[in-house]
Amino acid sequence: MPVTLNDKLVVAISSRALFDFEEENRIFEQGNDRAYVDLQLQRLDVPAPPGVAFSLVRKLLAFNIGAEQKVEVVLLSRNDPVSGMRVFRSCKAHGLDSIQRGVFTQGRNPFSYLKPLGAHLFLSANAVDVQQALQLGFPAARVLTESVQAQDSNPHEVRIAFDGDAVLFSDEAERVYQSQGLDAFQRHETENATHPLPDGPFKPLLAALHRLQQDTQSQMRIRTALVTARSAPAHERAIRTLMDWNIGVDEAMFLGGLAKGEFLREFE
Repeated sequence: MPVTLNDKLVVAISSRALFDFEEENRIFEQGNDRAYVDLQLQRLDVPAPPGVAFSLVRKLLAFNIGAEQKVEVVLLSRNDPVSGMRVFRSCKAHGLDSIQRGVFTQGRNPFSYLKPLGAHLFLSANAVDVQQALQLGFPAARVLTESVQAQDSNPHEVRIAFDGDAVLFSDEAERVYQSQGLDAFQRHETENATHPLPDGPFKPLLAALHRLQQDTQSQMRIRTALVTARSAPAHERAIRTLMDWNIGVDEAMFLGGLAKGEFLREFE
């Protein structure tokens, strides 16, 4: 029987998000590819320091207990195969032995491989790479330096917040808002309150996280939030859609156009 990742939460991550390769990357950006590869080869046995997503990945892998592997983290990188050797050795040195799969494309766009991997999410510290993945229809997110702080304040919890329209849900209602304005949007959503919204690109990720939330063995927990510009009465269709999916979120914030930044900071 062929190996499959279908029953797991699959997260693809760039090597620069998992590890701090900023010094090496400065050489690469100078256009000296050979010097970059040589430096990585020289440092083959020097574990790279943790990057901005390191603590998040370690938390996700904590759901893997014994032979029961519920989370698969796969490296997806523009790095060359030689640098890939150092990445895998750094994983082993930092106790991330369960990261065993990786794709290294030596400067080429790697995003087409997200589909055969069945990735629920691509994580990167590079905003351009995230935007490119999103434009190709793959769920992707930028990991910010602030996420490192979550390791200290929430050591046993992974917190993930989602927007609603065009993220968890389709952009059906968003198109009404953009073309006809807020009043038409509210009328449309009130009239269709009992009709579930079509799936958005991040719905499979929320569904995979919901399955992971049912894990009672791991000490790690996942807390999810819906953070949306919707407000009453348009909130009802969003809630009913989640109910129709049989997926719950731990928190829901219907902000009616308020800036989301402060709320996300409080949610951490």
